[in-house]
Amino acid sequence: MSSYLETTKNVYKKAAETPDVGLCCTTTPVWQLPGLSIPKIMLEMNYGCGSTVHPRDLVNNPTIAYVGVGGGMELLQFAYFNRNTSGVIGIDVVDEMLEASAQNFLQAEKENSWFKKEFVDLRKGDALHLPLEDSSIDVAAQNCLFNIFKKEDLIQALKEMFRVLKPHGRLVLSDPICNQVMPEHLQDNDTLRALCLSGALPLNEYIKMLTDVGFGTIEIRARRPYRILDTNTYNINENLFIESVEVCAIKDPMPEDGPCVFTGKTAIYFGSEEYFDDHKGHVLMPNQPLSVCDKTAGDLNALQRPDVFISDSTFFYDGGGCC
Repeated sequence: MSSYLETTKNVYKKAAETPDVGLCCTTTPVWQLPGLSIPKIMLEMNYGCGSTVHPRDLVNNPTIAYVGVGGGMELLQFAYFNRNTSGVIGIDVVDEMLEASAQNFLQAEKENSWFKKEFVDLRKGDALHLPLEDSSIDVAAQNCLFNIFKKEDLIQALKEMFRVLKPHGRLVLSDPICNQVMPEHLQDNDTLRALCLSGALPLNEYIKMLTDVGFGTIEIRARRPYRILDTNTYNINENLFIESVEVCAIKDPMPEDGPCVFTGKTAIYFGSEEYFDDHKGHVLMPNQPLSVCDKTAGDLNALQRPDVFISDSTFFYDGGGCC
């Protein structure tokens, strides 16, 4: 095992044995759902930077795989949407984290009349070699884990997620990103990488790694401020601004003209005709905003029509788009 992966394992072994409330700080409120009570210990062991639980992904009892179980909070939230035995599969390489999560589910049973620990199947395994069959999962997720990996391992982890997903299955991720250059001495610091800081990639590189693996549709669902690495603490020339991003990568076929990446751009037609048709499958009704992928936004901009407005990226996309 690589030294940085060993360091990561030790960090989370310690976090499993003694909950570390300050280890991570989520940038989204914890989902509150009717009839769901999240045990306090799970909240204390919420070692993520965002959320991967989105109800629109979780209809019709999807089989869900979650890598890096933490204290079990997101597994419990996923089980809310699939109340079948082993409907949710939690995978972790740290024995102590699996044991802590299993204990936390006993408390969750006491607090939630609908929940049974059998809903969650806890498995020993790592993201580079998932203990799952090909094309067996509807929704796969990870929260603040993949940014720990160096490039070669990250590619392997993404390939594994792609392998286990069914066609049109969804990979939901939450990770730190940094669009400034991360100095090599920070990238090579095993502890900072394990703490989800120095492995943060630029967003465009992060997206390209997903599309290179084969995901045909990418949704940027949220992008929020997360951390500052300051010059006094980290021996760097400028402060580094780290954000958290929530992304959904969908195992759609790759379009001939490249992936559809939604970064929150919108097209608005305000002309005098009944509608505007670009003859590429996109019909704009007057004054009805349409979410468009970056590829479609570029094509519409190239037309230079004075009656079509294309917004900048908001880095928030909530469905209903052009593709």
